[in-house]
Amino acid sequence: MNTSGTHAKESGSPTGIASAAKDYGPKGPAQKPDMKSRFNFIRRHFEAVTNILVLILSVILIVWISLDTFNHRNILENHGYMIFQFWVCLFFMLDFFIGFRKAQSKSHFFWTRIWFLLLSIPYLNIINALHLQLPYDVVNFVRFVPLARGGLAIFIVMRYLNSNAIQSLFMTYILIMAFSGYFCSLVFYQAEYRINEQVTSYWSALWWSAMNMTTVGCNIEPVTAIGKIVAVILPLIGMVILPLFTVYITNMVTSAVNQSRQNQ
Repeated sequence: MNTSGTHAKESGSPTGIASAAKDYGPKGPAQKPDMKSRFNFIRRHFEAVTNILVLILSVILIVWISLDTFNHRNILENHGYMIFQFWVCLFFMLDFFIGFRKAQSKSHFFWTRIWFLLLSIPYLNIINALHLQLPYDVVNFVRFVPLARGGLAIFIVMRYLNSNAIQSLFMTYILIMAFSGYFCSLVFYQAEYRINEQVTSYWSALWWSAMNMTTVGCNIEPVTAIGKIVAVILPLIGMVILPLFTVYITNMVTSAVNQSRQNQ
């Protein structure tokens, strides 16, 4: 019995060709789609884990900087914080380059996210390693750079977790306003406390920040250069962000009214 001939006929038949095409496909074995789906699955979970780590590290960084500011600690002498900040900044830089590697348009990604890279550089560690003698106000301002990077990371993660584009944008505006007010209050408190008699506690700085962001104004007048700079920045942020809430609420009410009319 000629089995080789029969095998050759089966392989040469349309059924055999179709079976071979099904087994191997146009680009290789059938296992490749499974491997691709597994790769995409691992990639999605890796991105999720990375975002969660960024969020956790950002929150820890914000809390640590806030506590050191409230307790008036010299940040360069806090060895534990300096080590923690260094590794967090390295992780932020790694996260940036991973996103850059995966981006389809690398030039667009780089120029739109360059602030993330600049804010991820461990400037305090560089200053400490080179033994640079900088003014006290400059060092205190630089200490808040990782805080800004942590805030930006939180914005991105919150937008990543929210699938609704409109709600995500609205939440981003809320976070920007809240974080900007908190960030500026810390900078103002660090610069003005024990110099400005009107700033008796952090709550005075927080009240000043809130009143200036809403463009209402406050009876507390800054006396330091950094305090005056923050006093200019806060109203500008408020003038940009607050009208967006009016637009969002107006659109939300209009949509609700139109939806109720359609239901009737």
